[in-house]
Amino acid sequence: MTRHDSLACVHEPFGDAFYFGPERLSERYEKDEKERTASGFSSSTFKTILDRIEREGSEGKRLFIKDITHYLVPPHGKPASIAPSLVSRRKGVGTGNSQLTTNEHITNSVNGRDSTNGTNGHNPSADLLTNAPLSPNAVSVKGAPYPYPTAAEPNNPTVVPAAILQQFHFTFLIRHPRSSIPSYYRCTIPPLDEVTGFYDFMPSEAGYDELRRVFDYLRSVGHVGPKIAGQDFVHATNGDTAASAGPTTDGDAGKVEICVVDADDLLDNPAGIIKAYCQTVGIQYDEGMLNWDTEEDHRQAKDAFEKWKGFHEDAIDSSSLKPRLHKKKVKSHTDEDSEWREKFGDKGAKIIRETIDANIADYEYLKQFALKP
Repeated sequence: MTRHDSLACVHEPFGDAFYFGPERLSERYEKDEKERTASGFSSSTFKTILDRIEREGSEGKRLFIKDITHYLVPPHGKPASIAPSLVSRRKGVGTGNSQLTTNEHITNSVNGRDSTNGTNGHNPSADLLTNAPLSPNAVSVKGAPYPYPTAAEPNNPTVVPAAILQQFHFTFLIRHPRSSIPSYYRCTIPPLDEVTGFYDFMPSEAGYDELRRVFDYLRSVGHVGPKIAGQDFVHATNGDTAASAGPTTDGDAGKVEICVVDADDLLDNPAGIIKAYCQTVGIQYDEGMLNWDTEEDHRQAKDAFEKWKGFHEDAIDSSSLKPRLHKKKVKSHTDEDSEWREKFGDKGAKIIRETIDANIADYEYLKQFALKP
């Protein structure tokens, strides 16, 4: 957000459709039409969000989109099918048959788990087949939004056609569940819930399972990898670990590297991680990226975070990113449980522990790909 001259930032746009719109996937506000309407996003579809991204990129700047991967994936492991707004009918040229196409977009950006960047240019996905059959009533998205009356693309775990996903240069930001889950739980209980509007904790919103499935899908179709950013090895798709796969070759040049940034690594070595990140995504590194202490910097941050009140106050109140004086000490389970019981009560501590345990394996799987400076 400090690169005002070359980057335009879009903050978590897909949450509008996921929570509030006529194609919503989340049940959080399913029974609260008043809240959905009050949000201002009750008409937001995945297409209107992509249209907004197109408009944001029309000024000639590269887009950086920070978003949550599970906003694109049906929760609870439900099978995905393409969002109705991203599917349309047109007559095949020279035939009487209907063909199914993605609606036209110019998506000049890159999407990631928690960070995204991209480049300007016309989207070659316009008018490409989605491979997702459309039922006669799929154009209408009124009534119960999910499951959609569309079919899935093969192996695609998201509701966005592969032809559109391929326009994004993905980065994946991960954080250990021991840190992220208690932090998120705190946002769903008093007194913070009155600020966030999230009045109950949903373990399905942890997002690690969805992130891993999207990550593996993008690898399987060759959209990211096989080279791992900051590492000298590729990662095979046959179950090999990162350490056991072979070295990179000239044939991998020009491909989008696997880029996973671990939050603890970033906090321990911000300059090293940001510099390595800039190298893999093609941005010129500047040490000024680690400071945002101007009035304009804070105005932009407050405007970007306004939609999700209560979740980003620490970031809004900060002015720089400096390395931690000491690496985060891993506590014992006993000490963690005791701390959470004191803060959140017995029930809260139990929910937190169960949610962490359910997501550790996915985190550790992704961690092996982490960017190294």
